[in-house]
Order: sequence, then structure tokens, then C-alpha cells
Amino acid sequence: MAMLNFERKYRVRGGTLVGGDLFDFWVGPFYVGFFGVVSALAAVLGTLLLVYGAAIGPTWNLWQISIAPPDLKYGLGLAPIAEGGLWQLVTICALVAFTSWALREVEICRKLGMGFHVPIAFGSAILAYATLQVVRPLLLGAWGHAFPYGIYSHLDWVSNVAYQYLHFHYNPAHMIAVSFFFASVFALSLHGGLVLSSTNPQPGQTVKTPEHEDTFFRDFIGYSVGTLGIHRVGLFLALAAVLFSALCIVLSGPFWSRGWPEWWSWWLNLPIWSQWPV
Repeated sequence: MAMLNFERKYRVRGGTLVGGDLFDFWVGPFYVGFFGVVSALAAVLGTLLLVYGAAIGPTWNLWQISIAPPDLKYGLGLAPIAEGGLWQLVTICALVAFTSWALREVEICRKLGMGFHVPIAFGSAILAYATLQVVRPLLLGAWGHAFPYGIYSHLDWVSNVAYQYLHFHYNPAHMIAVSFFFASVFALSLHGGLVLSSTNPQPGQTVKTPEHEDTFFRDFIGYSVGTLGIHRVGLFLALAAVLFSALCIVLSGPFWSRGWPEWWSWWLNLPIWSQWPV
């Protein structure tokens, strides 16, 4: 109830990007808006198309259902429904739903009078999806290079791409992305552990304040980024992880078609040790 009372303060008119007051309403605690309606319709349509694809497929096994992209022979053209056209329609629905949801978040931010950190963060995830399903296939000249919609089939696609470039973890952008993923988990777990230890003291002790938290990290590592700064650091690390993930896959194929271990030959050929006997 406390959160609902808090929300009433922000149920103000305006902030919409499209539609004016027509879609400026709430359903329970959820703001709708024009883009909320569009996102919901696109999500429902995409889901129904996936169910239709499962119906015309060979199995109802949830793990084995797969909506595959068109064969490479179709290039960047439209494919028949049963031969990849369904995948194209689902991808369009997904892009519309994701983008509309991000724009709905923009409207909420405008209502709250806050920055656009949330839609920007979600936009980076949309960019990663679009890179896999649109940008990379466009650069390679065929929709068939995108990943299928399915559990096992998607995992097979990931495995096949890794084997295609021998050891995909030698991709330098992949290395950086994984490092940022681990760093974001590490940084925010430190932050979460510190908050819990401050707000859950031992019996008889008082709850600690942010000043105590800053003092702890100044004593521990010599510097404290602060309560606001740690969330900015977490946002930066998370966004960097997603962006480098998109970069690592768009490099593989369009710009580098050989095994990734071969890319590191420049390191072995550096004059510092290239003349050393093996």
C-alpha cells in the first residue's frame, strides 16, 4: 500500500510522446500509453505466431520447438511462411514490441521528471538483439545467419558459431564483454553486501549510514565512489558488457571469417620476442 500511495504522486498528465491524452491512462499500478498498447499488441501477435509455428512443426516438446530463419538461398528476401517467413514476422513483432516498450519507459521518465537511464539501458539490450537478428545477417547477406527461436536450437546455434570460429572465447571483444559482465556482478555484489551489512546490524548496534559505508571503502581500498556513484558504475559496467557482446558477434563473420586464435598472431610477431628461439 505504501508504494501505491507513493505512485499516486506521479500519476500526472502529460509526458506522452504520441497520442496526447488518448492513451494517457493507468491499469492498476501500470502506466499504459500509446507505446504500451503497441508493445502489448506486438507481443501478443508474436506469441501467437510462435504458437502457430509450433502447431505446424513436428513436435509440441517445449525444448525442441524451433522457429528457424530462412535458408541461406533466400538471401535477404522474403521467404515462404513455412520456410522462414514465420521467423521474419516474429522478428518484426519482437523489434516493434521491444522498441515500443523502451519508448513507453521514456514517457514514464518524462512523467517522473527523471533521467532516461532505464530506457537507455534497455535500448542497449535491444541493440544487442537487433545486432544478432538484423545487422549481422544484413552484413553477411542472408537472414539465415540469424539465430532460431527455440531452446535447444538456439543453444545449437551458439555452439555452432563458436566452433565455426574455432575458439570463440579468443575473440577480443568477447573477452572484454565477459570481463565487464563479471565486473558488474562483482561491483554490485560488493555494494549489495555493504548495504545489507549496514542496514542489518548485530543486536544492540545501530543501523549504519552512507557515511559509514563510504568510510569502510576508503579504509578498505582507499577510495569510495559514493552511494550514487556505485549505481553509475554498475550502469556503465552493464552497458559496456552488452555493447561489447554485440560488437563481438558483429565482428565474427562480416569482418573476421577465420578462427579467432589466428587473430592473435600479431602478438606472437611483436619484435620484442618474435626473434626468440622457441
